[in-house]
Amino acid sequence: MRSSRRRNAFTLIEVLIVVVIMAVLAATIIPQFSSSSKDAKQSALKFDVHTLRSQIELYKVHHLGSLPTVQNNSLPQLVQYTNASGGTSATSDAAHPYGPYINGELPRNPFDGQNRVVSVSLGGVAPTAVADAAGGWQYDPATGHIWPNNAEYFGAGGEGSADFLK
Repeated sequence: MRSSRRRNAFTLIEVLIVVVIMAVLAATIIPQFSSSSKDAKQSALKFDVHTLRSQIELYKVHHLGSLPTVQNNSLPQLVQYTNASGGTSATSDAAHPYGPYINGELPRNPFDGQNRVVSVSLGGVAPTAVADAAGGWQYDPATGHIWPNNAEYFGAGGEGSADFLK
C-alpha cells in the first residue's frame, strides 16, 4: 500500500533552478546599473555646459558684445545684477538692471563637485587637458566658451572632443 503524503517543501533541484535563474538575471542587469552613474554625470555635464554657454551668450547680448570676466575663480557677472558696463551689484536697482543670469551659484561640475572657474591657458583655443587638479570649469574670456576642468572629460574615452558636449 502506498501512502499518499502531501509534501510541504521545495526539493533541492527546484531551489537550485531558481538560484541559477536569479544569477543569470543578475549577471545581465547589474552591468547596466554600474554604467548608469557615469551616464548620469555625463548628461548633467552636458546640460550644465549648455546652460552656462547660453547664459554667457545672453550676457554678451545685454552687454553689447562684452563677456563676463573671471574674478576670484568665479564669474560674478553671471550670478549678480549688472549694469551695461559689467559692474556688479548684489541687489537690483536702476543702475543694475541686468541679471542675474544664473540664480545662486554657478553649477558644480558633476564629476568633481567644484564650481570654480579658471581661465584657459591659451585664449581662442579649446583646451585639450585639465588646467589644474582643482576641478570646476575652464573659461575663455576672449570667446566666452566654457569647458569642464576634470580628467574624466579629457580622459582616454575621448570625451574632450567637440562632439561630446553638443
